[in-house]
Amino acid sequence: MAMEVSTGSMMSSCESKELNHLGLVAGMYDELGIGNSINTLIPQDMKQRNISIGQVMKAMVLNGLGFVNQRLYLLPHFFAGKPVEKLLGEGVTASDLNDDVTGRMLDAIYDAGPSEIYRVVAKNALKPLDLSCHMSHIDTTTFHVDGRYDRADEDGVIKTTQGYSRDHRPELNQFGLSLIVEGRAGIPMMMEALSGNDNDKTRFKEAVRDHIDQLQGDFSTEYLVGDSALYCAGTLKLMEGLTWTTRVPETLSQAKAWIEDLADELAAVNDGEQPSFKSVDVTYADIKQRWLVVYSPQANARAKHSVAKQFEKKSTSEQRLFEALCKQDFACKEDAIMAVESLQKKLKISLIQDYEIEALPRFNKRGRPGKSSEPDHFVFHVSGALASDYPQYQQRLKRKSCFILATNQTDSERLNDQQILADYKNQQKVERGFRFLKDPMFLASSVFLKSPKRIMALTMVMTVCLLVYAALEYRMRKSLVESGSLFPNQIGKMINKPTIRWIFQYFQNIPVIYLQQKKAAILNLNEHHQNLLQLMGERYLRLYS
Repeated sequence: MAMEVSTGSMMSSCESKELNHLGLVAGMYDELGIGNSINTLIPQDMKQRNISIGQVMKAMVLNGLGFVNQRLYLLPHFFAGKPVEKLLGEGVTASDLNDDVTGRMLDAIYDAGPSEIYRVVAKNALKPLDLSCHMSHIDTTTFHVDGRYDRADEDGVIKTTQGYSRDHRPELNQFGLSLIVEGRAGIPMMMEALSGNDNDKTRFKEAVRDHIDQLQGDFSTEYLVGDSALYCAGTLKLMEGLTWTTRVPETLSQAKAWIEDLADELAAVNDGEQPSFKSVDVTYADIKQRWLVVYSPQANARAKHSVAKQFEKKSTSEQRLFEALCKQDFACKEDAIMAVESLQKKLKISLIQDYEIEALPRFNKRGRPGKSSEPDHFVFHVSGALASDYPQYQQRLKRKSCFILATNQTDSERLNDQQILADYKNQQKVERGFRFLKDPMFLASSVFLKSPKRIMALTMVMTVCLLVYAALEYRMRKSLVESGSLFPNQIGKMINKPTIRWIFQYFQNIPVIYLQQKKAAILNLNEHHQNLLQLMGERYLRLYS
């Protein structure tokens, strides 16, 4: 906002611009050297622009983490009320961030290769964070898009297509994103844009095949964790030299057999709160493995509700089929028996019990037949009742209450059962990142770009946003813990591990005041703001001074 302030006979121009939490984002972007990495990797002619590609990327990250639901083409509007020079550098104005500049930046990223550029950015960014990438996690997700797209085949360009939608929007075209993140802070190490109908098993296999050398060489990854899509014979054979843990698909007959054998035993010893588990040695895809059969009381509680609901719905459907059968006329008893046997094979959860075949007389003449009239012929009807297949209900409940984790580390002293389960639960790091990217307030919750090439570049921008977001939370929590300091949470309780989303909210309503176009003051910083900035270092103090 701008206003005129009267001081005696003098008039001075006073302007307020919103800094809020954006100084934290800008500080982390610079601390990780993201702009320098991008400017080094992507050729650019500064004679044709007033702002570097690294600065445009920084502007888009600030927009993405601004949590104001501003689209890419509204960058100038987003920065109109922000201290642009403080955030982006001397001489930069909001008008420098027009849609032509951002579009050309996305084109430059696509030409240079979004996945390759991001890998180098992440490798350089991890150094100041002093994070080990010993353990990494892999997963994929999808985003829906609006508008029509050119679907002509072109090597290396994704296709936006309809398919199975994790967003429950199968009517919309979509594209995918694959991430490999480190296991401690959830920092994305590698990313790749995917076509909307790519199969997870295929993509995981290709990701392992194409990037295993980079994972081991650039990031020193020794241990990879993934969901059941990673458990494919061809993929497992490619991961020679890596330790891996993954969920075993429930469709494997061997998995079904082990759950059937151990579910009752594990349920009997379960305390109702924590999972119970038992490991067994198996061989699959010619690889010796240790399987951990896990009974989860939480999964059991969910299964009781879901399985009962499924059985009720299916039971109603099968009851209608049986009632229709009972209304049919059959020419002979044998036909009726064959129809009963045929229907029983179709029924999934019901059993036909105590059925009878009854011969019913039929007369060709209309009207009520006389007492002494002989029937012209007989038809045969089925009568009886349906009963639920309770053993099958129990079997399905067992299957839903249990899952199996597999690892190729067969030495339990080097990787014990409890650690296998903990490592798999840590898969939520990458899932949490996907939830962040799909936040309605994030810039790419849905995509309006008209070019698949620019969408591929945008996935890199999205991943850089996640990189900065996760790195900020890690650094701030680490600084608080190591210094023994505390920060107030939403209810005023002092804690040492606040979420970065809450810290962003806590830094709201921090304006920069300018008098006669010169910075005069930054308002509303309290002791908690100041203490956190002090812990983060001189770079952050300068941005808020």
